Amino acid sequence: MNDHIYYAMNLNSNAFFAALSHEIRLRSLVLLQSQGELCVCELTHALGLSQPMISRHLALLREAGLVSDRRAGVWIYYAINPELPEWARTVLTASTEGVQNQEPFSADLHALQDMPNRPGAKCCA
Repeated sequence: MNDHIYYAMNLNSNAFFAALSHEIRLRSLVLLQSQGELCVCELTHALGLSQPMISRHLALLREAGLVSDRRAGVWIYYAINPELPEWARTVLTASTEGVQNQEPFSADLHALQDMPNRPGAKCCA
């Protein structure tokens, strides 16, 4: 059973690049691109930001069609929208490859990897 909610693809290039233009959204997308699906709590921990701030930016990414979400109990998981057009996937892949070893992106990944009690455990920060 696929629990993902897919949003209709009305991806326009201006909305796509505007979504990438904010540091929090870009950092979130880089983590999602490199890690696959992540819980809001994982993004909160990795980016060192509050849950409301992360959720607000994820909602903007979802509204723009860049990410999809699924609910599992009280947790919401996000992933890159699999229905993105190929050109958008190419941009995200190239962007992730280009910045993943730079700060703050590499620090985000290290923080995520060091996160205790990652989802799958009973408790999630």
